Order: sequence, then structure tokens, then C-alpha cells
Amino acid sequence: MSQEIHTQVTPEELAHTFDEAPPEVDLKVYSFEDWVTLGLFWLMTGCVFLQFFTRYVLNDSYAWTEEIAVNCLIGVVFLGSVMCVRMSRHIQVDVLYHYVPPQVARAMSILVDVLRILFFAYTSWLMWRYMEIVADEEMVTVALPRSIVFYTVLAAFVLMFFRSVQVFIANMQRGYSVLERPEEFQSAGD
Repeated sequence: MSQEIHTQVTPEELAHTFDEAPPEVDLKVYSFEDWVTLGLFWLMTGCVFLQFFTRYVLNDSYAWTEEIAVNCLIGVVFLGSVMCVRMSRHIQVDVLYHYVPPQVARAMSILVDVLRILFFAYTSWLMWRYMEIVADEEMVTVALPRSIVFYTVLAAFVLMFFRSVQVFIANMQRGYSVLERPEEFQSAGD
């Protein structure tokens, strides 16, 4: 059982921490899809709050808030995945790369990059085909076309395809990927 150790801090020491300049905020790491995702997240949050308020405070809930929140969640998940592709943050197993020779690890990493590109190209095509089938559907509680959600998912898959191509090019120029050298991709905030 571990023993927690708490170091006493004087009020003067605590007050001096506010004298330090705050760290610089770097917004360059974010791309346009990140801001769209943030907007969808806040729209979803507003809908969930409105549903909670109308259901438990007013005792008369708006039915449309749940559907809009679910559709926003779909957008947040798929557009958030674009950021994960761009930053190589999806879950990956890299333990094997530590036990094989560097040439084999490099070949495996290139294969993973190519397979990822092919996967996103194929899922983009599948989503396009799916949209041809269900393009005329409407949402259940709101008179809006469901194609808004489908186009968002299609755009996310297309963006994931393009971001995976960018990651592949960067990995080729760098000479290694996150699978081969994960320590090179650790930022100060991790």
C-alpha cells in the first residue's frame, strides 16, 4: 500500500506561482476539422442540457433534442477520428517493432501506412455507395434530411484518407513512424 506524501506549501510560495507567466498557447496544432468538431461538441452539449432541463425541470421534454444530440455525437466521433489520424493517436500495438530488426520494422510500418490509406479509401467509397441508397431519408423528429449526417461521415472518411496520405508522406520523409519510435512523438503535455 503506497503512502501519499504531501509537501506543505506556504502562502507566500503559493502566491508566487501566480507571478509566473502562463505558457504560450499554440493553436497551430489544430486544423479546421478540429474546430468543426468542437462546434459540434458544443451543439451536442447544448442539446443534452436542453433535454435535461426540459425533462427534469419543466417536466415536458423536447423530443428533437435527443435526435440532434445523437447526430452531433456521430459527427464528433468521425470528425474527431480525423484528428487522431493526423496526429497518429489511434490505438496501436507497437511491441513487435521493438523485437524485430530495424529493416523489418520499417517495412512493417510502411505496410501499415499503405493499408491505412487503402482502408480509408475503401470506407469512403462504401459510404458514398451507402448514401446513394438512403439519400432521401429524413430525421424522425425534425424535418431535416439525414443526409446531413451521412455527408458529415463521408467527409470525415475522405479527410481521414487525405490525412493518412499526409502521415505516410511525412513518415517516408522522416524515415520512421510512430510505430517504430513512439518516444519521438511524445509531447510535453502527455
